[in-house]
Amino acid sequence: MPSRGDLVRDWHRGVQAVARGDWGCALRLFSGDPEPPARMCFNVGCVHLLAGDPEAALRALDQAVTKDAYMAVGFFQRGVANFQLERFQEALTDFRLALAQLRGNTAIDYTQLGLRFKLKAWEVLFNVGAAQCRLGLWAEATRSLEEALSKGPEGAGDDLHTALGQLQKQVPLQPRQVPRGEVFRPHRRHLEHLEPVDFLGKAKVVSSAIPDDEHEDSQPQQPQVRGADAEGRPGAAPRARDSGPCRTASPCGPRMPPEAETERPRVEQVGRQVPPGLPVAGEPDSRPSEDPLGAGGAAMEEPASLVTVTAQCAFTLALRVPRGVDLAGLRGLLSQALGRQAQRAQLSYQDPSNKGRWVPLPGEEALQRAWRDAAAGTGVLQLQCRPQGAGGRAALYQVVAQHSYCARGPEDLALQRGDVVDVLCEVDQAWLEGHCGGHVGIFPKCFVVPAGQDV
Repeated sequence: MPSRGDLVRDWHRGVQAVARGDWGCALRLFSGDPEPPARMCFNVGCVHLLAGDPEAALRALDQAVTKDAYMAVGFFQRGVANFQLERFQEALTDFRLALAQLRGNTAIDYTQLGLRFKLKAWEVLFNVGAAQCRLGLWAEATRSLEEALSKGPEGAGDDLHTALGQLQKQVPLQPRQVPRGEVFRPHRRHLEHLEPVDFLGKAKVVSSAIPDDEHEDSQPQQPQVRGADAEGRPGAAPRARDSGPCRTASPCGPRMPPEAETERPRVEQVGRQVPPGLPVAGEPDSRPSEDPLGAGGAAMEEPASLVTVTAQCAFTLALRVPRGVDLAGLRGLLSQALGRQAQRAQLSYQDPSNKGRWVPLPGEEALQRAWRDAAAGTGVLQLQCRPQGAGGRAALYQVVAQHSYCARGPEDLALQRGDVVDVLCEVDQAWLEGHCGGHVGIFPKCFVVPAGQDV
């Protein structure tokens, strides 16, 4: 039984084989799963169509729509296979089934599921007309193309008018299909999980265990980690601090307790600690740096004139910011304290007037309003840096899970009741794509309510 990692790796290699036109290699790689999902069966059917074997394609696409009865694009491609086999009545049935799965929508975008294709209602209606004209139903075919013309975009009008002219001359039409070489691809995050991760990293000396002016005849203790066999493991990270000097002539004494060795963060914090050495507004720094406030930072202000800004990111820190600071100064403090995380993440703020919901800040104007309200009101601004979705996309809005949702496939996003989800894309009228807890996926729209409503 192949592992999940092997299956994902073969899936990716199969997609690469399709791109270079190696149909045999692609079929071998796509067929490695003893229980293939609907999308893999769809891929096998598409490759058989490319290889000129519609009979084998029909069998694979039968499996795809059996495993997923709502796969509109599966019925669409099965109709193409039946059309090539001159089974025009079966092709007409499949195209009508594909149209029914669109459920009144003008299109279904499969990009979020790994297929770079948008199934459009007018294209399905075009294929319905193509099958009808092969059955001698010329009037019905004309009505189907006229309906497609009413649903199609402006760019498709020329093709549809040309097709209507062919029908008037009783010239058969050829069906449209998924573009050549397009198949379902594994999600990028699944491929990233296949890459090896170096958890130890490279060791480097942070500080010497012995001052330079003491014990000139002795060598500093070498950084290493002892294993169960009492032998040092090379490459292990050294300790940042030691309890004191250790002479090579005598064994080391008992070590200090961990709380005596760890340097405390220099800012007020909640949750994870701020790494030592991070530049923080409101405290003196021995290193030369620019002051984004132009007046020595918040440490020179009176407490009554300060606003507390808490920012939750990989760690949580608190900044003391003067009330009179403009937006550029606030941005400078956030960039200085959070570094690149402040630029790569979606900022949200906790709105006290909206039951404490986290509200995304899509631009500078929204951040300026939140800062102005905090400076003029409570004197507290709580920010949150949420990782952006795939491709660095910003959240459109936030929703709250009203019901728990169990993921049914690798593309789904599992939800627990009460989870706050950043919506990244509206897939169609029934499905959304979102980000929650470090995961990105799709979920049913009926399981959530807009943020701010009672769950």
